[in-house]
Amino acid sequence: MRPFEGLRALDLTHVFAGPFCAYQLGVLGAEVIKIEPADQPDMTRAEGADAALNALGMGLSFQAQGGGKRALALDLKSEQGRAVFDRLVATADVLVQNYTAHAVEDLGLGYDRLSALKPDLIYCAISGFGATGPKAGHAAYDVVIQAYTGIMAANGEVDSDPVRVGPAMVDYGTGVQAAMAISAALFGRSRTGLGRRIDVSMSDCALMLMNSHTATALATGRAPKPHGNHDPSLAGYATYDTAEGQLMIGAFSNAQMANLMRVIGEDARADAIQATPRAQIGARREEDAAVLAKALMSRSAAEWEDRLNAAHVPAARVRGLAETLQEEQLATRPVIQSVDNVALAVAGFGFDHGGPSLDHAPRVHGADSREILAELGIGQAEFDALQDQGVVFSPC
Repeated sequence: MRPFEGLRALDLTHVFAGPFCAYQLGVLGAEVIKIEPADQPDMTRAEGADAALNALGMGLSFQAQGGGKRALALDLKSEQGRAVFDRLVATADVLVQNYTAHAVEDLGLGYDRLSALKPDLIYCAISGFGATGPKAGHAAYDVVIQAYTGIMAANGEVDSDPVRVGPAMVDYGTGVQAAMAISAALFGRSRTGLGRRIDVSMSDCALMLMNSHTATALATGRAPKPHGNHDPSLAGYATYDTAEGQLMIGAFSNAQMANLMRVIGEDARADAIQATPRAQIGARREEDAAVLAKALMSRSAAEWEDRLNAAHVPAARVRGLAETLQEEQLATRPVIQSVDNVALAVAGFGFDHGGPSLDHAPRVHGADSREILAELGIGQAEFDALQDQGVVFSPC
């Protein structure tokens, strides 16, 4: 049995952060109902590398965090739609939304109103800057938050302009923290019976995602500067060219750096590094880096990866994602799972039993509308009338 089985979560989110939060609840067993406007599906349904899927409203950008969810298409702008929605809220344990403050008010999605319908509701609101402060009403995407919080300024080479991190790390990091907050709130409810309102800010989450940088800036008033693929103090914490391919080495500690030197045949240098006080290790950087650069050209990155890992030195040949997904290592892990002939990343962890899993592939817009409303006591004739009025949508 998965931890959240028996719980119902209403997912009124779009793009990445909110949908990923709800996705993580779903793979842990919650019944997640994704609620989209009847006439305006989640924009990511038309986004992704496969044009044919985009045209079908099943873009890969949507599918990435759409698995296991039921799909309800409902017009919350109409009185009939809100009446149906209120009945659904009364059956829910969790609600996640990432609408703007203005839309929340217009659609009747505020916590005070919904908690009156379901007092123990766990209500999670995700926004760019949170519900308080002068930027509370400002819209944001991942790249905007990267710019605002200093992530871009912390990324790139020493002499380059600020560079955005390519993948939507802030979105997904926000989704993870929101899911953690919901999990904590559910645990609290199990002890007190009380619901909660959760206020998740993407900008706050971004600060947490670079927590050591944040702590440094708080203590010194200065943010760490970007240094690309080469740590400014540690020669063994850097990327090097090899006879074939590039190698990223993560020899952070003195012991790891000493092991690295022994692997390349520099035993005396290894002993010296082992005896060097940590505060003085940076003074060795340029000399040690030159030795490493020369030695590492004697073998391929793949060979060095194997040799260094065997010596307990963290290292990896620089790969592209498509190649990584073919690695034997991933076949031993639960992160990639297939359901209904669709392969998706599910979760970054596993349990000894009842671990994260997918119940079904992502659904088309409104695929479960008829069934979900039937569970609320809305029969076929009433559903058809609502569909004729544009209140609900079902593809069949």
